[in-house]
Amino acid sequence: MSPTHPLGSAPLPDATGPEGLAARQAALVAALVAGAPLPAGFATDRVDAARRALLRKRAGEVARHWPLLAAGLGDTWPATFAGWAAGRPTAGSLRDGWDLARTLRDQGALPPLGAQELAAREATHRYDGRRPPRRRRVPALARSGDAVALQLAGRVRLLRSTRR
Repeated sequence: MSPTHPLGSAPLPDATGPEGLAARQAALVAALVAGAPLPAGFATDRVDAARRALLRKRAGEVARHWPLLAAGLGDTWPATFAGWAAGRPTAGSLRDGWDLARTLRDQGALPPLGAQELAAREATHRYDGRRPPRRRRVPALARSGDAVALQLAGRVRLLRSTRR
């Protein structure tokens, strides 16, 4: 540990000129949204408060795109989302919700409403987890848990919903 920066923080980039400022800003943003170490010179408690506020804001944005998933998780939604999103940079609200729903499905923790919403999304769009979702042009059948959705001519029908 160097005496110029505390334990658990990154050393200060050279702060001279616009490149130094840009490097410091990038390090701070990475610490706030991607779980990177906190750059030296910042108050840990304030950065932690900002990180929590950004996670709450991000959870609200994802809940707007995935209302059934959020409703299905109920009071545990904020903590579930924050636990999943901490240390992950955002890929956008739609994709964050999709990735979270898939993670919960794989863990066997996806609530029935979330399973229905995920099945409907996967019937209407192709999403590989890396690139943005693309609308399907052909009929598709998707399953998530017990939920089964059919997309035909742009309309989605839930063929089998999950038990509540």
